[in-house]
This record gives sequence, structure tokens and C-alpha cells, in this order.
Amino acid sequence: MTVVIDKLSKKPGGEPESAAAHARKRGDAGGGLYKPRTPIYPKLVHGHWRRIKWALLIATLAIYYVTPWIRWERPGALPDQAVLVDFFGRRFYFFGIQLWPQEVYFITGLLVMGALSLFLVTSLFGRLWCGYACPQTVWTDLYIYVERAFEGDRNARMRLDAAPWSFDKLWRKGGKHAVWLGLAFGTGGAWIFYFRDAPTLLREFWTGQAPITSYISCFLLTATTYVFAGHMREQVCTYMCPWPRIQGAMLDEHSLQVTYRHDRGEPRGAHKKGAGWDGRGDCIDCNACVVACPMGIDIRDGAQLECINCGLCIDACDEIMDRVGRPRGLIAYDTDDAVAARAAKRTPRYPMVRPRTLYYAGALALVSAIMLWGLANRETLDLHVLRDRNPMFIRLHDGAIRNAYTLKIANRGFEPVPVEVRFEGVPGARVSTPGGADGTPVTAVLPPNEVSAIRVFVTVPPGSLGAASQPAGFEVRAAAAAAGARTTFLSDVESAR
Repeated sequence: MTVVIDKLSKKPGGEPESAAAHARKRGDAGGGLYKPRTPIYPKLVHGHWRRIKWALLIATLAIYYVTPWIRWERPGALPDQAVLVDFFGRRFYFFGIQLWPQEVYFITGLLVMGALSLFLVTSLFGRLWCGYACPQTVWTDLYIYVERAFEGDRNARMRLDAAPWSFDKLWRKGGKHAVWLGLAFGTGGAWIFYFRDAPTLLREFWTGQAPITSYISCFLLTATTYVFAGHMREQVCTYMCPWPRIQGAMLDEHSLQVTYRHDRGEPRGAHKKGAGWDGRGDCIDCNACVVACPMGIDIRDGAQLECINCGLCIDACDEIMDRVGRPRGLIAYDTDDAVAARAAKRTPRYPMVRPRTLYYAGALALVSAIMLWGLANRETLDLHVLRDRNPMFIRLHDGAIRNAYTLKIANRGFEPVPVEVRFEGVPGARVSTPGGADGTPVTAVLPPNEVSAIRVFVTVPPGSLGAASQPAGFEVRAAAAAAGARTTFLSDVESAR
């Protein structure tokens, strides 16, 4: 068997020098407030988990870029974009669901469900979100793919960085950064389409007629994508993201994580073709798992803050195991308890139902049920009552007392709704509109997706009041929906006697 060793240069004694040592040599040797970043050159690997990462990368990017262009027909002048956060119209549209600012509790519920789902998945399978679906991981994977296309795989990139500037190095570096900027601009450009009708904004953006916030948002997301995915990479996960520190509270000895099975791999050491495996482990200390890691860590050192559980070290190790004729799975998704059990000659257990998973699943089920109940029982009509404060009431020539109110009626549906306004709580009260006769039913047709203001008068004949301030209420009733709101009817003490 021939083992290929990644190398950049030779030490004086002829031994290969590691990329990290070479980077430290090129870094600031004088010391300073911060340690210079050591570049990481992850090696391309092929295998089961790499294919899954490619599939999820394509799926998540497709969802991100395509979603704003999905059309969803709505009546009238309502936007026909399926997913839209309409700040100007103060609405959030998600296919057939429309949320108003007063219904922000639904957004809160979605965030709580997302957090609980993340807690549950982490307690069961470790940091799957970080390794496969986090935007930082997805765009970093895409940027590394572009980097390989221009500069080659690990060894070629290391040699190019160490080489003096030339035309070949210039066009490769320049081409890479140009594509990076294009991808970053596409990221920022796709983001702003979620907040304004995509076809309209696309035309306005390139003709200079788009809102200034669109240009600012696009620039900021372009800049952050280029910097985070192109230049900071693992530093974002290690130093900027709080999740690596929080996730420690979600894990236990039964959580599946990318694990080096030291019970099988130790003692490790170099292996020669034809030599036996008695008295030694399966790890041949080839460092294939290390050079494949995008975080630059050695999974054989155990669970680490920097590990995002992407599984690339599994593919790299499996390939080596195939070459040396040993079983795959020296590095695999496993639990600490299972590793300890095998080391103690016990049968490993993988309990999925545990107290913490029950807590997270129960909380998730409860919040999901509340959200579904809220959506299923969501009223299409909403009523708020504003009573005139100056004057608080008017005494008419026949001794009757009149209060004036403004009704704010929201029609959250997509169709016009005819309604009738009723007043309850004061005997003999008559409802009218300005210019209308007392006792005539007050009706209106509410336009869709709007708040309508209706001014009404409530007149109470003399002797019908039991107190100077009497509780009352309005009801707005339609054929298939109704809404009510409480208020008070005011008069003076003499009117109440």
C-alpha cells in the first residue's frame, strides 16, 4: 500500500512540514493582542455524507432563491407573491395565510417551535443543523467549491498561496474573488425580494427606482456573505455563533455525534502493507480525517466545541479503511455511552426516548397544537372601539343622551364582507350613523384586507340609564363571522336617576 502525505515544504531534516506550521511561519511572529488566523485547506472527499451535504446544499439554495418568485393569486390589489413580508402594507403572506401586525404571536410561536425542534434534533443527533443546513455552512461549502474550481484541491491551494505573485496566481485569485462577490450579490439580491414583489423590485432595482432600504440591505448582505463565507469561515462558527456553547446543554452520553471509536482505533500507528493487525488498533495515523475537516480539528481528540458534525471525516476515514482492508466505521455517528460499552465488552444501547427528548418533544407538541388551534380558530373580523372623549356625551332636546364612537373593523379575509353593527348592554339604545335615522340598522361592506373606520351614534332615551357609566358593547356580525368589543356608555348623574 502507498500512503500519500500532504506536504508543502521540507524541514531541514527532510520531514514534511504541516500546513499549520507553515502558516504560523508566515504569520506574525512578533506576538500581538490577537492570534493570527491559521488558514485551513480542507481536502475534497467523496462518500455518503459528502453526497448528502451536496443534496442539502442544492435543496436549501434552491428554496432560498426560488421562493420569492412563486406566485399565489390573491383578489384585488393584494400581492400575488406566495411568501412576502410586506412592510408597506404591514402584512405577512405565506401562501394562503395572511398575518397582521396584531398577530405577531404567531411569529413568536414559530420561533419557539424552531428553537424546540433544534433542541430535540440536537439532543438526538448532535449538531446536524450546523453541519448540513446552517446558512454559514451552506455558503461556505459553496465558496470552497468555487475555490477548488480555480485553485485546485488542498495541496494545489497550499502551493499557490506559498508561491510568489504571477499571472497564473493573479487570474486564479481574481477569478475566485469575482465569483465569490457574484454569489454574495446574488445572496443579498434574493433576500430583498422577500420584502417586496419580486418582479416589480427587480425592475425597480436596475432602473434606480427601488427604495433606498433595498440597496442598503442588498449591500450589507452581500458584504457579510463575502466576508463570512470567504474569509472568516470557521471563525464565525467558533467565535461569533453562540450555538456551539448552548448545544452542550442539549447533549448527553446518548446523543449521536461524529465520534472516533477509540475502542477500536487504539493503539494507533503507521501500518505497512502485509503486516498483521494483532496488538494494535485500526487507526493508521494517516491524518486523512484532519485534512478533510473544514474546521481544522482532529476528531480523534474527542468531542470539541469547533466540531460541526458534518461527517466529512467519516467519508475520509472510510476511504482509508477500504484501502487497508479494514471495516468501515472507525469514525462514525455514535454515542459516548456506546463507545464505553464496547470498551467494557457490553452491548451498546441507543435509547431515543430519554427524559430530555421527552421534554423537548412534549413542549414542541404543545406549542404546535396551540399554533394549529390558533390558526384553525382565527377570526376574519376584528373590532376595536374608540369612544369620543370631547364631549363625553350630548344631551338632546328631548332629554335623550347620545355617545359617539368610532369603530375600527378589520377584515382579514380576501373577500368583501357585508356586516351589521349592533349595540348591547343599555335598554332602549338606538344606533345610527351621521346623517342616518335612529333605529335604522347600521350596515357596511368591509373591503378585503383592510381596516375600516365607521363612526356611529348611540342614543338612549331618558330614564333608561341605571348609572352614569354603564358597561356596554358593540358586535359586528356577518354571515359566517362575528366580532365584539366592550366599551362604556356615559351620562351625567341626573340622567342616571
